[in-house]
Amino acid sequence: MKILSEQTCFGGIQGFYSHPSTKTGTDMRFAVYQPPQAKDGLVPVIYYLAGLTCTEETATIKAGAQRLASDLGLTLVMPDTSPRGADIEGEDEDWDFGTGAGFYLDATEAPWSANYRMYSYITTELRELINASFSVNPNACGIFGHSMGGHGALTIALKQPEIYKSVSAFAPICAPMQCPWGQKAFGNYLGSKDKSSWSQYDANELVRIGPTNHHILIDQGEDDPFLGTELNPDLFAATCKSMGQKLTYRSHPGYDHSYYFIQSFMADHLEHHAKILNNL
Repeated sequence: MKILSEQTCFGGIQGFYSHPSTKTGTDMRFAVYQPPQAKDGLVPVIYYLAGLTCTEETATIKAGAQRLASDLGLTLVMPDTSPRGADIEGEDEDWDFGTGAGFYLDATEAPWSANYRMYSYITTELRELINASFSVNPNACGIFGHSMGGHGALTIALKQPEIYKSVSAFAPICAPMQCPWGQKAFGNYLGSKDKSSWSQYDANELVRIGPTNHHILIDQGEDDPFLGTELNPDLFAATCKSMGQKLTYRSHPGYDHSYYFIQSFMADHLEHHAKILNNL
C-alpha cells in the first residue's frame, strides 16, 4: 500500500492511498478518514460507495462527513468506483458504463471479466487490506453509498449481512434490472442472453429471495431528476414491506441528486450506523 497523502482533519487523519489489486489487475486508489479515537484502539469502520462518474475523492471532499465521523469515532473508507487504465476498448466512451461505472459487481462477460470485479474487490481484497492496515474493528463494519453506490451498498449488505452489520443509502438504484442504467451495465458486464445472474446484484430481487435483520435507511430527494426513470425507491419500499424487511424510507421535497442533498442528511446516516455498530 502506498501513501499518496495524509492530512490532519478534525483531530484525525484524512488519507489517500493506492495499491496494486489482484482482483482488478490494476492499481486502485481509495481514501480513509481515521478519527482521533483510532489512536487509542479499534473503531467501527464504514465503507462509502460513490456513484456514476465519481472517484475516491468525491465524497471525501463533498459529503462533509469527517467532522461527524470524528465526533462518533468512525473510520470511513471511500473506494474508487471502477478499475482505471484497464485498456479495454470502449471503457471510456460512455459516462454510465465502463470507467467510473463498475456497478459493484463481478463481470462475467469478456473483455470486462478480466478487470471489472468490483464486488470481490470491495468485499474481500480492500476489506482485508483495511483490516490489516488501519485500527478498525472488523466485527463492527457497515456500508452505505449514493446512487450506483447506494445500489452497491444495498446489494453487498443483503448478500453478506454477517460482515456488513449496518447499511444505508442516498438515492440508490433500487431495482437495476428495471432501469436503463442497470440494464445497460448488467447486459454488458453479465450478458444479455441469460439474465438469471442479474438478480444477485439487484436489491429489490435480493429482498424477495429473503429479508435480513438489517434496518435499512434510505433518503431520497423528490426533485431528483433520476427518480422516475432510474431509482425506483417506491418499488423497493413496497417489496420490503411485503417481505418484512425493516426499512426507513424518507422522501424529501426540494432536494435533488447532488451532494448538497447528501450533506444535508449525512449526520443522520452516520448516527444510524454508529448506533448499530457501537452496540455490537
